[in-house]
Amino acid sequence: MRAYRSGGAERTGHGRMTGRCTHHIEFRGDVVIKRYRSWDRGEPGREWTALKLLAEHAPGVAPSPVRAMLDADPPAIVMSRLPGRTLRGVHVTARQVEATADALNRLHRIPTRVVQEVEPAPWRPATAVAKVRALAGEQPDLGADPLVRRAYLAGTAWLASGDPDRLTVNPYPPVLGLADGNHANLLWDEGSGRVRFVDWEDSGSNDRAFELGELIEHISRVDGGFDAARLPAHIDLTSEEAGRVLGFRRLVALGWFLQLGPSGPATPHNPPGTLRRMADRVLELLG
Repeated sequence: MRAYRSGGAERTGHGRMTGRCTHHIEFRGDVVIKRYRSWDRGEPGREWTALKLLAEHAPGVAPSPVRAMLDADPPAIVMSRLPGRTLRGVHVTARQVEATADALNRLHRIPTRVVQEVEPAPWRPATAVAKVRALAGEQPDLGADPLVRRAYLAGTAWLASGDPDRLTVNPYPPVLGLADGNHANLLWDEGSGRVRFVDWEDSGSNDRAFELGELIEHISRVDGGFDAARLPAHIDLTSEEAGRVLGFRRLVALGWFLQLGPSGPATPHNPPGTLRRMADRVLELLG
């Protein structure tokens, strides 16, 4: 997976528990041109709206908007080119974790009145709960490993409880979110010591706890060493919010786990042994 840092890259998104190719990236000097391969969810408009809001309310957290060609075929957006390298596939340092948390804190301080005017993200708690329950209901072939079987039984029991439904009711103000926890969307700049976020095509107003759970447990974590336990420590969460983050971590981890069987859609994109690692993760999170 590549970020906005080298020429000729073509991004394939693994956010929202999918693996489809979503856009093409072209580099021209100090700008990036993003051309969309699909826009059925209003991806170009979502990204352009987010970039403009971020430039006004949280400058430096994302690329700056330059120009939008939303009615073109295909639609395209021109944005500033950012320095740095993606945090996917690397062992993330304490400094990088803190920089990620700092960027998230800045992002989540965008005024509620502004966020409430933004369209809800397509990947949000109710959608995720429905999708993961549907995946479990399909009884996917996860092989015969006893560890994997235990994780499946524990996960389906949790999904059948009332916990997932309680997660869909958010008692806190919404935040502007990427709705995509792929660590390829985190761009680390060594020179400034900052992390910035790219790929806002699925963005919208969302639940902060869900956004954090999605980032911490996204399947891209298996490529590197992002210590999930360290990130929430740098974010101002109430005890209730911390509990909701744990609930969403369970949901997201379980969703990816259910797609990792021998013929599962997530299997070809991940290293060998990912299914057992995710089974361990599910059991750990479910306690």
